[in-house]
Amino acid sequence: MCRSIKTLREPYVPEVTPADIDAAALQYVRKISGFRAPAAHNAAAFDAAVAAVAAATATLLDQLVVRGGQPGGGRAATGA
Repeated sequence: MCRSIKTLREPYVPEVTPADIDAAALQYVRKISGFRAPAAHNAAAFDAAVAAVAAATATLLDQLVVRGGQPGGGRAATGA
């Protein structure tokens, strides 16, 4: 779908930061919506979608188990 969104799990990256997750979520929502930056009347919906996608991404990465690894093994220990 969007080739420039990088893979955020082991073994592709050693550590994933909240900024990495937010950047991927923003890129995904931009692609889906067709807006690089939404108009003022769409900003709240756009921002809520980015937050929801980031939260879902963080949950996914925390729960994935890479063969031979631990759950969430590539996530930074930031509590995010």
